[in-house]
Amino acid sequence: MIDGRASRTALGAAVHRILHRRLDRPPIFDDPFAEALLDDEGRALLAARAAEPERSVRLRTTIALRSRLAEDGLAAAIDRGCRQYVLLGAGLDTLALRRPVADLRVFEVDHPATQAWKRQRLAAAGLGGPDGPIFVPVDFERDRLDQRLAEAGFDADAPAVFALLGVVPYVERAALLDTLRYVAARPAGCAEVTFDCSEPWESAAPPIRAAYRALADLAAAEGEPWVTSFTPEDLARDLAAVGFASVEDRGPAVLARVLAGLGSPLRPSPLGHVVTART
Repeated sequence: MIDGRASRTALGAAVHRILHRRLDRPPIFDDPFAEALLDDEGRALLAARAAEPERSVRLRTTIALRSRLAEDGLAAAIDRGCRQYVLLGAGLDTLALRRPVADLRVFEVDHPATQAWKRQRLAAAGLGGPDGPIFVPVDFERDRLDQRLAEAGFDADAPAVFALLGVVPYVERAALLDTLRYVAARPAGCAEVTFDCSEPWESAAPPIRAAYRALADLAAAEGEPWVTSFTPEDLARDLAAVGFASVEDRGPAVLARVLAGLGSPLRPSPLGHVVTART
């Protein structure tokens, strides 16, 4: 991201959650608060994307589906007694406003500039307050995640669910694996993480390659270039190497079955994966 400026891809993700809620039937994920957080730039982007809804259908499907799967996993963990949820690269996520149980502690980890912007948007919308998220500003180039979470009151020995939604492509692989290693170092059975990622697009079929190149170019123009992707084989190897005991890798074929099971006619990204790894 451009130094000192809030993430524009976070804004784009919120816009596509709004479009999914408006346009897709049946919706697979419902975010009733995202629209209230938009600034003038966000409202302009929403209007532009709404004018050409077919151009965004695959992207908004990806964004809605990854959120649905992450929060389904959280709901199952809550049933097992988990009361800590850590959103890494939280952006304009609104789970804390839709809190499924009153005593769930939602830690939002993000770059200070993006987090300051989100807090302004929450205040402008009259949302948040003492029952909102626990904000954990982290500059990953300078700060230690474990230290910042501990300072915010995170209990490293208690069960926790982590999520990195729309984050992996923008993080260098070594830094990403360091973060995942921290999650995997929780006591056995005490942590899981859900994240989305993509297979390398450079060698895909020409139409798919062109679509991904266009998205990558847009992200790079916003100062947020794509730097990390995984083959399924590399992903399995790296997650085992950092210490996860079990991995559920939902690739395009599995995601298509998930959508069908939800009664949705939407189709997943041809290279996308949503992964859940557990200690």
